[in-house]
Amino acid sequence: MSHFSTVKTQLRKRKPLVQALQDLGYVAQEGENLVRGYRGQTVKAEMTVTMPQGGDIGFRWNSATKTYELVTDLDLWSQKIPVERFLSQVTQRYALNTVLSATIKEGFEVAEQTNNVDGSIELVVTRWDS
Repeated sequence: MSHFSTVKTQLRKRKPLVQALQDLGYVAQEGENLVRGYRGQTVKAEMTVTMPQGGDIGFRWNSATKTYELVTDLDLWSQKIPVERFLSQVTQRYALNTVLSATIKEGFEVAEQTNNVDGSIELVVTRWDS
């Protein structure tokens, strides 16, 4: 019996997702890899984070919704935070990286970035027009 769970996300782009995982201290292996679960069971994912004690974290592309879905064995989840909080942190960093990328593309510079006590992040961007 499979113990893998799939959690829907709104994560659509690979690069900001990889960067978000790196920002949080995870090493993402890109390309089709196996996510390890209970009793050696595996499932394929396009991006994986190998955990030393098993219970890997994966992101699998869903072509119908054009999003990456989180796939993991929740019975083996051994992170210090619940999966919902983990996904919330990944989503926040993903959004930040997406905004920073668009900011640079549009010719803006980050003048100020504040990490607030409540966990929110404030950005002030500027652009000099000639």
